[in-house]
Amino acid sequence: MKHNDNNSAIRLRRVSKSFGEQVVLNGVDLEVARGETVTVLGRSGTGKSVMLKLIIGLKRADVGHIELNGEEVTSMPLDELNRVRKTVGFLFQGAALYDSLNIEENVAFPLRRHTTLNDRERRERVRELLARVGMEREGAKKPAELSGGMKKRVGLARALALDPEIMLLDEPTAGLDPITASEINELIREMQLERKISSIVVTHDMRSVKSVADRVAMLNDGNIVIEGSIDDLKKSNDEFVARFIEESGEVQ
Repeated sequence: MKHNDNNSAIRLRRVSKSFGEQVVLNGVDLEVARGETVTVLGRSGTGKSVMLKLIIGLKRADVGHIELNGEEVTSMPLDELNRVRKTVGFLFQGAALYDSLNIEENVAFPLRRHTTLNDRERRERVRELLARVGMEREGAKKPAELSGGMKKRVGLARALALDPEIMLLDEPTAGLDPITASEINELIREMQLERKISSIVVTHDMRSVKSVADRVAMLNDGNIVIEGSIDDLKKSNDEFVARFIEESGEVQ
C-alpha cells in the first residue's frame, strides 16, 4: 500500500513487539524525513536493535504499521519485501561479514545477487566502494585479519553497494576506541550528506549522536520518551533522560 507523503522515508505507527512475556516495544511512533538522520538512544536491551529488524522485515511486528518510502511493509509478501530491501542498507552491530569470503567478495555479494553488472563492472564498483571507506588495499584479506574498525568500514561499504535511499546502522561505533569511533562517525556523516540518505542510527554513544544526528529519539521501557535535539534532551525533566545524559558525560 503506497501513501502520497513525499517527505517521509521511514514511518512507524503504534509498533509493538513482544517475546513471550517480555514487551520490547510498546506502541512506538517514529518518523524520519527524507535525507534526515535520526539517532535512537537507549540502554542496552531496550529494543533498539529489534526496532531496526522490524523495519527491514527480519522480524515481524505484533501490532502497528511500518512504511518505507510510503510503502507499507509490515505484512508485505517476501518477494515484495525483497524489492523494498534493495533500497535499504543495513550495517549490523558486528559488521556480519562472511568469514569464508575475502573483503572484495564480501562487498561484491549484494552486487552479485541483485544487479546485472558484469565481472569488470562489479570489480570497479567494489574498488570504488572500498576506496570510499579507506579499505582499497585490504581487498584480498579475510575478515579475521581485520580490526573491529576495519570490519565496520567494510560493512559500511557493503551496505552502500546498492546505492540505498535508506540506511539502518546498528551500534556503528560499539567496541571501538574513541579515535576509530570518531573516524567511523565522520565517514557516516560524509556519506549521508553526499548521498542525502535517510538514516536511523541506533546507539548508546553520545559522541555518535553529536557527530551524525539531525534529531534524537530516546527509547525506554518500550516507548520513545523524548524526541528532539540534544539541547531538548539536556533540558528535559524526565528522570530517565536526565540520568542518561548525566551518566554519558559526553554532551557538555
